[in-house]
Amino acid sequence: MSLLELFRKRAKERPPQEDKDTNGTEELDIYSGMRVEVTTAAGQILFVAKLMGLHGDKAELHQYSEAAIVKDVETIHARIRGYSDYERKAVYMEGIITPGPKHIWQVEELTIVRVGNDRAFFRLTTNLDATATMFSGLAMGEKPCKLLNISVGGASVSSEYRYHEGDKFLLKVRLLEDRPESAMFSQIVRVVEKDEGKFEYGCRFLELTEVDQEQITRNIFAAQRQKRGRS
Repeated sequence: MSLLELFRKRAKERPPQEDKDTNGTEELDIYSGMRVEVTTAAGQILFVAKLMGLHGDKAELHQYSEAAIVKDVETIHARIRGYSDYERKAVYMEGIITPGPKHIWQVEELTIVRVGNDRAFFRLTTNLDATATMFSGLAMGEKPCKLLNISVGGASVSSEYRYHEGDKFLLKVRLLEDRPESAMFSQIVRVVEKDEGKFEYGCRFLELTEVDQEQITRNIFAAQRQKRGRS
């Protein structure tokens, strides 16, 4: 992902919508291509996928994170949590999922449970060295920081340097030693002043392509498995 690709301004086109049943929730914006997190009814993370083929109470989940804990199952009553990039809302659903070939799961009895403004995706807790690069302003240049947690949609970082809500920077971090460094164009949406002159910043990722999102997701889940293996 080049810097030109990171910083170019793209017209955000709404993806074409397929037939869908919103169960009377008119303000809900579910669309083909929505990223979703799939968990068991007990909340155990299964995988991350793309919601496709919406038609009534049926759909498909095109899995793009590895699901090592899902083996030899026929059906699962799953919770499906997505995020509308257009409405900025989390969408909570439930359904019966059945595995199929090529990592495609069939969904039946898809039901909308609720819509909320909370964060939608699994966050991996970390404490990794990272850098934040500003390209303008008093804080211009590359500065060290700590990655505290990360999801496919954003991250939380700690830094001794003062930034402000709305500031944009390039966040670079290596989630796994044997994988390339990840670079995400980010915007600060929350600032928390901590003790000892440090700050914590809640950030959302900008201008990520579908390939970028998939790569971040794979790295997060690989890091999660590695973390579990050490515990």
